[in-house]
Amino acid sequence: ELKSTDMKYRNRVRSRISNLKDPKNPNLRRNVLCGAIAPALIARMTAEEMASDELKELRNAMTQEAIREHQMAKTGGTVTDLFQCGKCKKKNCTYNQVQTRSADEPMTTFVLCNECGNRWK
Repeated sequence: ELKSTDMKYRNRVRSRISNLKDPKNPNLRRNVLCGAIAPALIARMTAEEMASDELKELRNAMTQEAIREHQMAKTGGTVTDLFQCGKCKKKNCTYNQVQTRSADEPMTTFVLCNECGNRWK
């Protein structure tokens, strides 16, 4: 178990060094150097907390897209020829409407092309 703990420690140290050296994440390095983030805090931070703003936005967008895809797969949908796929130009589509925003906003229509698998709103 000691070797396992030693490897975990080494991996955490490597993660901190990698995040501090990342040229795409200058804010983390700047905050540590100016004292806005204490060394004790950086030792406890997760990879998500150390990530650059760009990476955080990308992860958030991917999470939201995965949620939407899950909702679409879960609700099935209605087969229609009212929509034309922008990729393959066919009209064999399935659509459904999901409330993705607040209740006073209109529902979002998700469309899936049954021919090529292209998805759009």
